[in-house]
Amino acid sequence: MKMKRTFLTLFFLLSCLTAVSFAQDKAEEKVIKMSTTTSTRDSGLLDVLLPAFEKDTGIQIKVIAKGTGAAIRDGIDGNVDIIFVHAIEKEKKFVKDGFGTKRYAIMHNDFVIAGPKKDPAGIMGLNNGVAAFEKIAKTKSTFISRGDDSGTHTKEQEIWAQTKVPMVTETKEVVKNGKPAKMTFTHPDGLGQWYLSIGQGMGATLTMAEEKQAYTLTDRGTYLKYKLGRKQGLDLEILCEGDTSLRNDYGLIPVNPAKYPHVRFDLAQQFVNWMISPKGQSLIKNYTIYGKPLFFPDAITK
Repeated sequence: MKMKRTFLTLFFLLSCLTAVSFAQDKAEEKVIKMSTTTSTRDSGLLDVLLPAFEKDTGIQIKVIAKGTGAAIRDGIDGNVDIIFVHAIEKEKKFVKDGFGTKRYAIMHNDFVIAGPKKDPAGIMGLNNGVAAFEKIAKTKSTFISRGDDSGTHTKEQEIWAQTKVPMVTETKEVVKNGKPAKMTFTHPDGLGQWYLSIGQGMGATLTMAEEKQAYTLTDRGTYLKYKLGRKQGLDLEILCEGDTSLRNDYGLIPVNPAKYPHVRFDLAQQFVNWMISPKGQSLIKNYTIYGKPLFFPDAITK
C-alpha cells in the first residue's frame, strides 16, 4: 500500500513537471499574428519576406489576409499583434485613437485601372484616374469593385468622389466578430447594372473582371502577379496609369500594448525593425515578377 502511494505521488509530481515544462515551452514560442491586406498576400511578397524573417529571428508570423478596413478592425479589437495595411488616413486615425503605437512607412507601389483590350470606354493611355472613371460611367462599361472596405476600395471611392458621376451612399448590414454592424459605402449610380460590387479580395476581383472583360482598379503588384506570375496569365491590360493620386503606400503598425497588454509587442517591434532594415528593404526592392518590380521601399531609399 505504501509503495502504491509512493508511486502515485511520483506520478503526480512527474505530471506537474511535464505540465510546467509544456507551459514554459508554449510561453517561449515566438509567434505573432499579423492582419494584412489580400494584396500583400496575392502579390507573393510575403512568401519571400516571412521565411527570411523567421530564419533570422526565429519568430513565426501567422497571417490573416483581408481588406484593409477589416485588418484595421482586427487591431482595434486586439485580435492581432501587428497590422500591415495601405490606407494612410485610416492608419493615422488608428494610431491617433491609441490602438497602434506608430505607423512605419514600409513601401509603396501604385494603383492602375485594368480592363479589356477592346477598351469600350476608350481610356487607354490616360494618366488621369478621374477622367478614366468618368468615361467608364458615361459608356456604362462594366466595372468590378472590390466593395470590401479595403485600401483599394477606399482609393476607388476617393476617385469616384472627384468625378461628376451621380453617386449613391448606402449603409449595409455586415457581421463583424460575430456581431451585426453597419457600414457605409459610396458608389456610382448603376449598382447591379454596369457597376458590380463583389465584396472580395484583389485576386478574386481580377478574376471576375477577366471573366466579364470588365474594368477594375487594382494595385500594380497583384496585377503583375496574376498577369506574369501564372501559367494562365490574365486577359486584362493596364489602360490607365501614372496619376500621382494613384500612389499606394503601405504601413506597418504594432498594436498598442497599453491598450491590449496581451499583445506580443516586443516580437512585433522586432518585425518592424527587420522590415525597415537594409535587409528587409532590399528584399522588397528586389522582389520582381519576370524582371518587373512590384514594390518600392520607403524606409531606405538608396
